[in-house]
Amino acid sequence: GHVYLTDLRLDCLKRLRPLFLPPRPLLPFYFTQHCLCSRSENVNRPQSKRATLDTFKTQLSSGPTFQDFVKGIDVNKTLLVSEEDDGPHAYLSEDLDMGNDRKVCFETYGCQMNVNDTEIAWSVLQKKGYQRTNDPYEADVVLLVTCSIREKAEQTIWNRLQQLTAMKRKRLKNRTPMKIGILGCMAERLKTELLEREKLVDVLAGPDAYRDLPRLLTLADSGRQVSNVLLSLEETYADVMPVHRGPQGYSAFVSIMRGCDNMCSYCIVPFTRGRERSRPLSSILDEVRLLSDQGVKEVTLLGQNVNSYRDTSEEQHRGPDPTQLSRGFRTLYRSKQGGLRFADLLERVSHIDADMRIRFTSPHPKDFPDEVLQLIAERGNICKQIHLPAQSGSSQVLKAMRRGYTREAYLDLVDNIKRIVPGVSLSSDFIAGFCGEKEEDHLQTLSLIGEVGYNVGFLFAYSMRKKTHASHALQDDVPGEVKQRRLEELISAFREEAAKVNSALVGTTQLVLVEGASKRSAQDLCGRSDGNVKVIFPREGRDSSLDSGIAEAKAGDYVLVKITSANSQSLRGRALSLSSLSDNPVQ
Repeated sequence: GHVYLTDLRLDCLKRLRPLFLPPRPLLPFYFTQHCLCSRSENVNRPQSKRATLDTFKTQLSSGPTFQDFVKGIDVNKTLLVSEEDDGPHAYLSEDLDMGNDRKVCFETYGCQMNVNDTEIAWSVLQKKGYQRTNDPYEADVVLLVTCSIREKAEQTIWNRLQQLTAMKRKRLKNRTPMKIGILGCMAERLKTELLEREKLVDVLAGPDAYRDLPRLLTLADSGRQVSNVLLSLEETYADVMPVHRGPQGYSAFVSIMRGCDNMCSYCIVPFTRGRERSRPLSSILDEVRLLSDQGVKEVTLLGQNVNSYRDTSEEQHRGPDPTQLSRGFRTLYRSKQGGLRFADLLERVSHIDADMRIRFTSPHPKDFPDEVLQLIAERGNICKQIHLPAQSGSSQVLKAMRRGYTREAYLDLVDNIKRIVPGVSLSSDFIAGFCGEKEEDHLQTLSLIGEVGYNVGFLFAYSMRKKTHASHALQDDVPGEVKQRRLEELISAFREEAAKVNSALVGTTQLVLVEGASKRSAQDLCGRSDGNVKVIFPREGRDSSLDSGIAEAKAGDYVLVKITSANSQSLRGRALSLSSLSDNPVQ
């Protein structure tokens, strides 16, 4: 932002004038006066260059500081500037960036990281006096937390901006003008276009600029478009406690790291989220403890590459030991050394609350050394469910994607996971129609899905993103109709395999964390198993052999459910009793 200077006193300007003049004219006043009044041979001669420079330095050091200039402090007083005085935006008085009870509405799109970003941004604004509303019609500020991972996600935002702009124009003139802001990945990727295209946006803030939101909104009140999309090598918001506002109060997301260093050729994340940096472990533990005290029953640890977590904030942890990768995997970057690793974090988080489930997403397959898998197997409150993004079943396509592994290495990892964590549930991501993908490559992906046996999948047709390696070095040469056909075939294969995996659970007893009423019937409750599969059961069902009915079950309760049927997307069963993680139920 610009620095605005007002109400400067004349004496302050006079004192500042010498600072902006070159050294040569800065001679002692008496010498200048003599030169003008006398040409006698006895007048004082000009000082040497060294003396002139010393004089200039003296004047510079005795003059007012920048803090005098912007804060209006008397320049005749001696001023000691401390770090506390040297605020980031001293040209704004402390009360100018206050919200003054203005209402802000957040609309969140995309991944779980965006949900967490919303909680961070709201924490920052709440402390400045903003109020929150879910109704954009009554909001003074509408902030869209955006995703850039695919073209369709961005088009959704463009359409929403058109709707909000129309709403803004219809707003009564006697009301405060609505401000529209874009936060997150799309702000970083499309800054120029967002500001210039039909003037739809007032405020842009990238993923590392949420602390700056109060200032940006204050400047936007003057009618200007403002932005801060600078990426940081250090920002983790470790000292900002997110305001968790999920639809289910029993579940929460906790960000443990930001950014990504993998540089997969199709991925925009390193360019919108920046380099990897991890939160100090102590701040994560503090947040999880707070959530436990608030009664939260499930925490999901978040990161773009969550299992590459590496805390080097303390000197004693900066050792020479290299990061251990999954066998057969490699990286594009040098091996990282030292720090507390993901296994250290997972182990300490699991000790906080024995009745709190621990999940994590989204991991990279390269960061699953045996120590992580063994910890998952040993701890009852770490869910036996692992997201293992494959992206393709073809080694040739994986090489073009710069994933750092082959089909064979991936399948070896799957075998190792199933050996160490019996009964584990696996999910994955796949891209249909990546650059250069042949029909044989597609068939190999279909066969990988059948060989592994996932119960959850996230599948998408490839969408090229500017700035990525693929946009510079590869050709998006698979026709759109071919991409769509291959995507449909992948979805069909996934559903077939998921139905098989889920059917194998019929007859078992699953510990279900209740989310609330089923969307299809108020007579049913819905929740998720340890394997992250949706489980539906009658609200007042009970086993005739037990006395404990579950009519009292509510969101956040653990319930033992006997599975009676299954399909590709969910399980159905009957409730047996209320329970808890610490009761060590049979899964």
